[in-house]
Amino acid sequence: MGYLRKRLSKKSIWKKIFLQRLTEPAHLNALALIVYLFGSFKQKVAYDLILRPHNAFGILNAAQQAKKLGFKKISIIEFGVANGAGLMNMIKISERVTKTTGIGIDIYGFDSGEGMPEPVDYRDHPEYYSKGDFPMNMELLDYSIGTKAKLVIGNIENTLSDFLNGLGSDSPVGYVVVDVDYYSSTKQVLDLFKAKADLFLPRVNVYFDDIFMPNHNIKCGELLAIEEFNSGEKMRVLEHHKFFQNERIFKNPNWIKQLYYCHILDHDYRSRLDRNRNKHVLDNPYLDFEGNKNQFS
Repeated sequence: MGYLRKRLSKKSIWKKIFLQRLTEPAHLNALALIVYLFGSFKQKVAYDLILRPHNAFGILNAAQQAKKLGFKKISIIEFGVANGAGLMNMIKISERVTKTTGIGIDIYGFDSGEGMPEPVDYRDHPEYYSKGDFPMNMELLDYSIGTKAKLVIGNIENTLSDFLNGLGSDSPVGYVVVDVDYYSSTKQVLDLFKAKADLFLPRVNVYFDDIFMPNHNIKCGELLAIEEFNSGEKMRVLEHHKFFQNERIFKNPNWIKQLYYCHILDHDYRSRLDRNRNKHVLDNPYLDFEGNKNQFS
């Protein structure tokens, strides 16, 4: 509650609440109050009532996918930990997701531990970011998270390959937060998705934090890194789900446009022919014969 009060003391938060929440239909906000007081965790995720709703949706959705596929646990990753608020939020949400779904969650946070490096050129948006931004109190953060998450400290270019070598297919990556700001750093992060297919769920939820400000564009920053990744990979694609907004109760939050899917097209699940399900048959209300309706689940 102390963190929430601190957040609500900021003018920018109230502006965000007004633009992204109070502009939604009044009856939905009224229903949200009821859900906040009496609803389940899943309902609160659906109504964007969990702090950092992108994490709540991303982690819960990944766990639900994993459960359908028969996994017992998943891995989730934050690239760009900084002061650790996002990572600690992911820990708290993961505890609730595990309680709800029964899926265990391994949590990793990547960071240099020294703040941001020097920007390479205009593509790193030096008008927004500079060397030393977003430092980490590593000792305090490491003590605070204990064994609930693992910090991977160092340059991503040097730490990612070792991490992938130690990652098992029994805990596939299902959710990734990319919050490294720079184009150059994001290029290194996206090498994650070039790893073996069985290290991932067939569809990975990926949240890109730094794509919403006016100067962000497909020739710079995270958006350029996404464009280049998609151009260079035949069996992996990072794409925003164009109908995702239609599936949400509240449609104005920025995070809806910041959540992408990484489709692992060479994943075994996407090519498997033996499906344990009934045949898909379309109903035809214009035809009347026995067995036409409700014949197939």
